[in-house]
Amino acid sequence: MSITEKLDGVAVTTKANVYFDGKCISHGVRFADGTGKSVGVILPASLTFNTGAPEIMEGVSGSCRVRLKGETEWKTYAAGESFNVPGNASFDIEVSGEPYHYICHFG
Repeated sequence: MSITEKLDGVAVTTKANVYFDGKCISHGVRFADGTGKSVGVILPASLTFNTGAPEIMEGVSGSCRVRLKGETEWKTYAAGESFNVPGNASFDIEVSGEPYHYICHFG
């Protein structure tokens, strides 16, 4: 998979979403057709995220380890790789070293 480097034709929410005491920061983007994504960064940390809608997390830079709810195995994802998270679920994510930059595709 190639890395998405640019999102064209979007409206960007300029106020950041700040989670986990600043360990995750993102901005929402909205396309003309109404679909949305978020673009963000996770600093070195171990965090648990909950989802409403299904998500695809696309790595832009850095790497992370992920464990989906109900699984015991951790999987590592680097830039250019993505992972799917079901709706109404959760996942644990660990980032060490350099920050993990991502695009979250909703739905």
